Amino acid sequence: MTDRSPRLSKLARLRSRLQMPPLALLASALLFVLIFDNSTFWRIGAEVFSGHLLAFAGMIGAVYSLTLAVFSLFALPWLVKPFSVFILILSSVTSYYMDTLGAFIDREMIQNVMVTTVTESKHLITAGFLLHVALYGLLPSAVVLALKLTPQRRRVALAAPVVAGVLCALITLGLLATDFKTYASILRERKDFLASYQPGAPVVNSFRYAAMMRKTLNIVVQPLGEDATKGAAYSPGQKPALTVLVVGETARAQSFGLNGYARDTTPNLSKLPIVAFESVSSCGTSTAVSLPCMFSKLPRKDYSFEAGAAQQNLLDVLAHAGLHVEWWDNNTGHKGLADRLPNRSFLGEASPTACRDGECDDGIFLPALRAYINSLTEDTVLVLHQIGSHGPSYFMRYPPEFEKFTPACHTPELKKCSAEEVTNAYDNTIAFTDQVLAETISLLDSQQDLNTAMLYVSDHGESLGEGGLYLHGAPYFIAPKEQTRVPMLLWMSDRFATQFDHDTKCLESASSAPLSHDNLFHSVLGLMDITTEVYDKKLDLFAACPANRRKS
Repeated sequence: MTDRSPRLSKLARLRSRLQMPPLALLASALLFVLIFDNSTFWRIGAEVFSGHLLAFAGMIGAVYSLTLAVFSLFALPWLVKPFSVFILILSSVTSYYMDTLGAFIDREMIQNVMVTTVTESKHLITAGFLLHVALYGLLPSAVVLALKLTPQRRRVALAAPVVAGVLCALITLGLLATDFKTYASILRERKDFLASYQPGAPVVNSFRYAAMMRKTLNIVVQPLGEDATKGAAYSPGQKPALTVLVVGETARAQSFGLNGYARDTTPNLSKLPIVAFESVSSCGTSTAVSLPCMFSKLPRKDYSFEAGAAQQNLLDVLAHAGLHVEWWDNNTGHKGLADRLPNRSFLGEASPTACRDGECDDGIFLPALRAYINSLTEDTVLVLHQIGSHGPSYFMRYPPEFEKFTPACHTPELKKCSAEEVTNAYDNTIAFTDQVLAETISLLDSQQDLNTAMLYVSDHGESLGEGGLYLHGAPYFIAPKEQTRVPMLLWMSDRFATQFDHDTKCLESASSAPLSHDNLFHSVLGLMDITTEVYDKKLDLFAACPANRRKS
């Protein structure tokens, strides 16, 4: 006991000396975040203000002062420590993904985080991530908790945050006023600058996400296309029509051999009578945005989460027309699209060939599809939502024996792999998608009692390190084409083409025309000959072909 007492007393004396006023503690925590959790922010700023050091310093001062002004009310003695710890840990998490993967923490990214699954998110919790959070989040948080707050009178404790907030706001205005035209131009033209700022971006966009969700709490979904009916193609005596709509995941058009990629990533599909649409743009850069948007009647320019959630979607319209519609999922769910329809999740399925380490590749669909087809007696639309090429663990998306391109990256920490290894792993996922789609087509083509077709389109693309960006989810206004150009493929059996009067030669000649997810809603209605007031011929890619005159 005698040995420990002096040590404890020394620690107590040291702690008594390590005192700091609440406002100074908050300011120090925010300064730590500015310096150590903003590599991307500093990099973009250095690029934007190249050769203008004083202007850069003024902007940094304004940003820091504004942050302190906004958060100053948290400098109350009973709030400052928990809030500082929250900011430190939050910024360590968001800065890791911002600085290593180029992931901007905007409202859509917050939405992705909120709707993700444990299976999906576990690949992002890596050793590098944990070390980063420990060094830049937990360690400084421990220091904050160890510090003793300088005692203050109640009036001072209450007044100091208010006064500091006002002064910091005035300083911000003063700094911006020194070169307002330049600063305004930069903020208008380089939105990625402030979008990369921690903790501003995640905090602001969390509030934006909460506001968006609040608007949809009591939303009543409005019916859409209740007048929908089957067209003349459904004449008596026709065999049932089966359309398989495959929603790809994270497949980018640039990596499809059918679209001119140097590598033959689609050897099976290239041997089939496929129409490959070469210039298709996605509605968003993440599943949470693109999936509901692409099935919505609303074009991308008018789409919002609130507007999309307020009305039924393409699948509902098809059901109103009397088609049987089902959703099968090997991903993170249907995002509300199949709330009113039969749906099935393949997560957690057991298969010795398709499932490994608790996850299944898209080969899991094929046995179920074979069994399902045998029982079909009515016109049907079946949606298959793939796991596709979802990263960062690309090596998990295909069986080991399908590793065609080597060496391939076998870790979710993509920066530990060479550019070649990342590309190889990703290309292997595309090659396996090619295999799955070709087997699906073969199965559909073998059905003598059904008229069959398959339409494949991916929800968004993927960055593989181009420009320092990895994965997807970049804000659309700065998203590279790797994240916004997606593959779209169509296959029809001869019987299906005959029933619905589709001219594949005509479609092939128009396959290079610019298209987008905006076309999907109306093109599926045109493909299936569904008549409804919500159909827009101008957005139906099939309507341009002469063989479709009766739908004009």
